[in-house]
Amino acid sequence: MASLKLPYRGLALASLTAAAVLVPGLTAAASSRGSSAALRHSVLQSRLLWATIDVCSPADQPDTVGIRGSMPGDGHPHDAMYMSFRLQYESVSGTTASWSNLGGGASGFVSVGGGGSARQAGRSFTLVPAPGKHSTLRGVVTFEWRRGGKVMRSTERPTSAPHRSETGADPKYYTAASCTIS
Repeated sequence: MASLKLPYRGLALASLTAAAVLVPGLTAAASSRGSSAALRHSVLQSRLLWATIDVCSPADQPDTVGIRGSMPGDGHPHDAMYMSFRLQYESVSGTTASWSNLGGGASGFVSVGGGGSARQAGRSFTLVPAPGKHSTLRGVVTFEWRRGGKVMRSTERPTSAPHRSETGADPKYYTAASCTIS
């Protein structure tokens, strides 16, 4: 992947590391016997639905930001669950802060398994910071539950903390809402 230059923020995206790790066996968020509206509500309001930063430029992975997501199963083992990961940078103008997508900092959708149980997956992004600059980043994970190729429900979550990554956090159990790269 070519580096993307963003001189106004001092970052370029060097590479996207495809490192999805599935964690089957967590309890499903809802019973398949519930009504469609109750199921949709319970899945979208579940404590198992979250996104977090689990890697923020540790010594063994400098300039790397890892995003991990967790999504509950919908109780239908033949449904498919997908996540998409993207990085955003914080722009500050006067007293107003906003988040913008980092060009090239998106994974596309990744299959994370069937809808019978909760799953976790993650992606890592390696950045090229400009000397003397720093950028505050966060992740956004888009979640989709699909049946026969049709999206049954979809939502997204920005990264927050604390959450428990089952694997991939560096250091172990690291969790944060944002990450500053210098």
